[in-house]
Order: sequence, then C-alpha cells, then structure tokens
Amino acid sequence: MSAIALPSIGRIAKPRLQFKYTRFSKYILLGSAAATASLAYLYDDYKNNQQNNNNNNNNNNNKNVRRNGLMGLFGGSTAVNIAKIPEGKGYDDYQKVYNDISLKIAEYPEYDENSGFYAVLVRLGWHASGTYRKDTKKGGSFGGTMIYGPEELDGANNGLANARGFLQEFLVKYPWISRGDLWTLASVAGIQEAGGPKIPWGPGRVDDNSGKNVPPNGLLPDASQDGKYVKNYFGALGFNEQESVALLGAHVLGRCHPHNSGYKGPWGPSFNQFTNDFYNRLLGEWRVKKWNGPKQYEDVESGGDFMMLPTDIALKEEPTFLKFVKAYAADEELFFKDFSKAFSKLISLGVTYPKGFQLWELKTLDDQGL
Repeated sequence: MSAIALPSIGRIAKPRLQFKYTRFSKYILLGSAAATASLAYLYDDYKNNQQNNNNNNNNNNNKNVRRNGLMGLFGGSTAVNIAKIPEGKGYDDYQKVYNDISLKIAEYPEYDENSGFYAVLVRLGWHASGTYRKDTKKGGSFGGTMIYGPEELDGANNGLANARGFLQEFLVKYPWISRGDLWTLASVAGIQEAGGPKIPWGPGRVDDNSGKNVPPNGLLPDASQDGKYVKNYFGALGFNEQESVALLGAHVLGRCHPHNSGYKGPWGPSFNQFTNDFYNRLLGEWRVKKWNGPKQYEDVESGGDFMMLPTDIALKEEPTFLKFVKAYAADEELFFKDFSKAFSKLISLGVTYPKGFQLWELKTLDDQGL
C-alpha cells in the first residue's frame, strides 16, 4: 500500500501575494547554511537602518491594550527577556502578518511531497523555543538566534533554512517584527491553518543581533532515545508527562528526510492535516524497519508506508505516557485542548510577560472569510 495524502484542508491557492525578486529573494527556500548566513547578513544590514522605529519602550495610552497594542505595558523594566513591542503596533498588525504567512502557505500545498509548509514552520517555532532550560533560564525563542552558529548549524536544525527563507520576505515587509516573533507566529499559523486548535501567542521578543547569546548544540531532542530520555528532556524544559505526550502529537504533520535527520517517511497519511491520527497509529502494530539508516519503526498494517521514531514508540512502552496516548487517541477534542496549552507554553519559554497580560488568539483565514 502506498501513502496517499489526504486532501489538504487548506484553500485553493490564491495569487494574493506577488513575489518580487529582490536581493533577498534569491535566498528563499535555499537549504544551505551559507545561504542562511548570507540572508541573515543582508537582513541585519537592512534592519539596522530601521532602528529608530523598532523595539521602543512606549509609555503612551494603553487603552484597549489586548487587541490594539501593548504600549507602555512591556517597557520600563531592566529584567532579562522582558517582552517589548514596537511603538504603535498591536493585535491587528500581527494579525496581518499571520494572514500573509497563511496565504503564502496556501500557495505551496505541493511542497515536501504534498506536506505543505505546515510541518516545517511548526518545527521552526518548536526548535527556536526548545533550547530553553528551566534551571538556567537561558535559551528559547526570545532573541531569534537561529541565524547564528552553532545553533543554525546544529544537526537537529537541518532543513530549517527552508522555513526561515520562506518567511524572510515578511521580515522585509514588516521590518518592525522580530525574528523570534515571526518564527513562533508562523508555527501558530502552521498548526491553525492545518485544522489544529487555536494557540495562544504573545508578541514582544527582541532580536539579539550580537550573536553572543547563542545556545550551544545538543539542547534539542534526540529521536533515537528511550522513554527515560523523553521524561528528562521535557522535564528540563519544564513539562510534565501529559504535556510531553501532547507536544509529540505534532508529529502528525510532515515527514522525515534522510538528508536532514537520517530518518525517512511520514508518520501517517494526514501529514498536511492536524488531527489525533498520530496516537491512533501509535497504538497499532509496529516493527523495526530493515534498512541502512538509523533505527526507526514501520507499521505492519500498511506494509511500511508510515514510520515512528524510537522516542515515539517510547510513549507506548512507558505506562506514564501510554495512558495519555490512549486518551488522545480516543478524544481528539481533549488532545487539541491539551496541545494548545502545551504548545503555547513551549513557544513562550524564556519570554517574560507582565503580570495580567493575556496571550492573543489569532484568527484563521477561514475565521475571516479569506
């Protein structure tokens, strides 16, 4: 049986965004580290000319702050990683960025063997955030440091230059938005536009353009490990077993590539739709794949069309994880609810919001009739 993509729930691509060739555009969708480094240099050169308009502390009237701005709310603190927002920018401005990202996603449904850009954008937000450690309070998405080595060159981030390149035009179009905000906002769009739950998100990350606060390699998950490793890894980020299982449900999207991770194949047929299919398939019968690559598993039912990583299989072998796998397999609404909370927590790691600030829920294109 061969893998067949479910029809994308995204809309038929509409040519709403006209792509213009600029000195930035030649780097779009290039996967090499050299292209990413050059792209980052060009963008930083461009953005340095915009400094008078970016990342200002604003003590103006914060009327209707939740929807129309955080003016003054994030300013005035000397604490590390206090969220700040560019002057005069608010909910509606970030909704426009979300819309542009989502419309562009809809233009490329065939990307990555019909997986679309959903998965790679989710992975970008995940990996930008997953370097955080609760004991050191360092790492995470706040500084947008993945454009610098060693983080950019971490093997776990192979292929993410494609996602950053995909988004680069929006850093040019919206020079006030930070890399960390754009990457995490794009991951929210990847989930929501694929039919997933609403993900509460907040702005205010500030670019670290010094390159001096880059997290070291080895902080991102190792898929070859067992259940004990999964517990320890997610525990270091501040997640419990339930949150860990919920987060791994994102594996329903996309596929693995030998040239990136060494692994090969999709987890199931709904690789362009966010569902609870990952858990239902995980509870099926799996066997070790016989091939020349790293240890991975293939499903017996389809004859090997779909795969699982060792850390995925660990979820059904560890009793404290298995009960949540079964719960999410039986109840997609429960999975969506728990995933929403866990993913929102993940992309907020290392970002300090003022007390009382409520994260935003961005509207999908369907919500807006677009």
